Amino acid sequence: MRPSHTFRVIPSLPARLERLRGLAFNLWWTWSHEAIDLFRRLDRDLWESTGHNPVLMLGTIRQERLEQAVEEDGFMAHLDRVWREFERYLKHKGTWHDKRTGAHEEQSPAAGSGPSIAYFSLEFGLTESLSIYAGGLGVLAGDHLKSASDLGLPLVGVGLLYQQGYFRQYLNPDGWQQELYPDNDFYNLPVTLERQVSGAPLTVEVEYPGRMVKAQVWRAQVGRVPLVLLDANIEDNQPEDRDITDQLYGGDDDLRIRQEILVGIGGIRALRALGLRPTVYHMNEGHAAFLALERIRMLMEEQSLSFAEAREAATAGNVFTTHTPVPAGIDWFAPALMDRYFGAYYPRLGLSRYDFLALGRMQPDDPNGYFCMAILAIRLANRVNGVSHLHARVSRQMWQEVWPQVPIDEVPILSITNGIHPRSWISHDMADLYDRYLGPRWVERPADQLVWEQVSRIPDEELWRTHERRRERLVSFSRSRLHTQLEQRGYGLAEIRQAEEVLDPEALTIGFSRRFATYKRNTLLLRDPDRLARILGNKDYPVQIIYAGKAHPKDNPSKELIRQIIHLARRPEFRNRIVFVEDYDMVVARYLVQGVDVWLNTPRRLQEASGTSGMKATANGALNLSILDGWWDEAYTPENGWAIGHGEEYSEDQYGYQDTVESNAIYDLLEKEIIPLFYERGRDGLPRGWIAKMKAAMRAHAAVYNTNRMVLEYFEQCYRPSLERSQRLMAANQERARNLAAWKASLREQWKQIRIERVWAEAGDGQELKVGDQLQVQAQVSLGTLKPTDVAVELYYGPLNAEGLIVQGQSMSMLIAQSKGSGSYSFAGAITCRTSGRHGYALRILPSHEDQGNPFEMGLVLWGA
Repeated sequence: MRPSHTFRVIPSLPARLERLRGLAFNLWWTWSHEAIDLFRRLDRDLWESTGHNPVLMLGTIRQERLEQAVEEDGFMAHLDRVWREFERYLKHKGTWHDKRTGAHEEQSPAAGSGPSIAYFSLEFGLTESLSIYAGGLGVLAGDHLKSASDLGLPLVGVGLLYQQGYFRQYLNPDGWQQELYPDNDFYNLPVTLERQVSGAPLTVEVEYPGRMVKAQVWRAQVGRVPLVLLDANIEDNQPEDRDITDQLYGGDDDLRIRQEILVGIGGIRALRALGLRPTVYHMNEGHAAFLALERIRMLMEEQSLSFAEAREAATAGNVFTTHTPVPAGIDWFAPALMDRYFGAYYPRLGLSRYDFLALGRMQPDDPNGYFCMAILAIRLANRVNGVSHLHARVSRQMWQEVWPQVPIDEVPILSITNGIHPRSWISHDMADLYDRYLGPRWVERPADQLVWEQVSRIPDEELWRTHERRRERLVSFSRSRLHTQLEQRGYGLAEIRQAEEVLDPEALTIGFSRRFATYKRNTLLLRDPDRLARILGNKDYPVQIIYAGKAHPKDNPSKELIRQIIHLARRPEFRNRIVFVEDYDMVVARYLVQGVDVWLNTPRRLQEASGTSGMKATANGALNLSILDGWWDEAYTPENGWAIGHGEEYSEDQYGYQDTVESNAIYDLLEKEIIPLFYERGRDGLPRGWIAKMKAAMRAHAAVYNTNRMVLEYFEQCYRPSLERSQRLMAANQERARNLAAWKASLREQWKQIRIERVWAEAGDGQELKVGDQLQVQAQVSLGTLKPTDVAVELYYGPLNAEGLIVQGQSMSMLIAQSKGSGSYSFAGAITCRTSGRHGYALRILPSHEDQGNPFEMGLVLWGA
């Protein structure tokens, strides 16, 4: 029976406890150990049973307990302390952004004034109680918002509020993954429904085929940063449209495109409805790329711009981060699907079907080519970046066709390596240790290397005892989870009791928790069960493994990997040494990264974009054992962890051989280095060598692999340049954007006039030069009706490989030496010979304009023969 009227019941808090409501609705508490302890102190059991959700907790706690808390001097003093820290954090006027810009008076983006950044993502991992994330991408997005808050960046997040979110995992008696989709109760979550002046919910409308779809707007407050979330599950919508925000990564391509339309186009409209007009728009993966089209449409309609003019103005403020190193991980939509959802949108942009689809096609002229969201984002972004040095290299190769004739090393994809938000992931115990020996600077300046150099001051005994406590808590947590798992699978009492004996709180503990996917090779360590049994079963030097992770509901091969682990763990020789913890989420992740001794990561090299779980582990004192991929490729040294292999790359037909080689490498490292080092104890019982390695890892990694450093790099390399370029093009009625669009149109028409007539040097081909010599090069170029200022004439030079191709190339601009008349010009430049060997050079001509984003964006490059 549907109700005829609805009403909402909110917690009835005593006046002196009203501040608890303010704390509960600001996710600042998720990275404040003191705030978490406050809620836990109020009712420890309820804190756990509500899934660490203070809003639900305050709505279900007994009124008698609230009245009792008011009379407890200790609790009220604790509340006063947390509230003062909370207010100090929100009102602090000395953030990094304040100091850098002198913008003490600048308002937050929520106030609708001043330059700001909008960060769009399909998922955000902020806390386990807000189930709008699936894994690493979402957790990174959540950590991004938290560090933006810490740094005082005027940033606003935009995403979707899912009715069910990502699935809950459980295993059947055979170990096969099953999925549950419990509903999120938004009215008992730390989110607030935005309302109009009339009090009605604030909604936005988005066009879908033959209908309008409405979404109401919610807000989650993340410290100083608001997160805007759209919810389509409202009665005004048809049933199939209410399901748009039902599940994260559920359904087929049709549902996915509807979600991406809502987050991209609907997200832009939600910001406008809230009075927010950010200058910079960050697309975290290609899911939100439709926002770039909506920005262009709005500029066309509001400023009477053509598509080309609006594209220049909008693109100047867009930033795109790609996280995926393989094309299969990107959204590709069939042309018919694009026609269905954008057929009416094409003319609003003044584009033909061909021109619109060309924006997202690898080959614009391919009439059957699929529409790629990443390519759309690349073509409509001012800055593009990968999420580690290695991933940026892979991305340049992967997307080189978007920039035809551009050498791979010059493909304009930057590298900004991911990080973690330290206070969200470092355990309370370890944080207390850092407080004592590093002081408050590790919280205030987590990206300061000098702060982390002080790790050496921590006494070995204190560091080791702290780490041991965390391992003991991990073992206790794992036993409890296993007990519950066995009960749910219908096991007998005897087997359930055995769960209380699994794992050894003093044994070397290896952790492996992440999404289950075949490229991650989650079972590589289990490849030789007999050898593994000898390693784990050593009574003098015991070793144990804790697994956790979810496979996508449609990924049966990865579900099979989970089943294999469960079956192996049941064998007598592994029964107490291998445990799989079900329902991987942020709670499980914290226990694991805070308690294991070794963090294992085994992706196929070049298929892990970055990885952040290993960063979380090392900040808590664990050591990494990993393939040289993602972040570990740039972070590893023999002093701070272990590498599996030496960075070898294998073809697909060698995968079986690769797995054998690299699994054996893991066993060798365990037997010859890791286990002996862990169990080598002095008279005091301390593994001094192991502790030295722990400290080396903390010093090397903590200051670098955190989101404060990461967000600062985004600001300097992406946000600030995009902000400045956008403001420049948008000024004076978009005059510079109009001029740039007109210049590009003219240049395209005249580009075919350009001729490279002659290129020569003082030293002929094959001539020998000495290191330190300069090679004087001249060129004769005909530009037709173009001016020399319209182009950049460059020498591209460098050493040659065995195939005679320039590698590690560099470019230098040639200067105009003489005008010959009739559009003919001579240019001159000098190459300095810095290294010996066989070298080469080539002449090229590129577009040149002071307002262009980069010289390759037009796809026009003329190379000398």
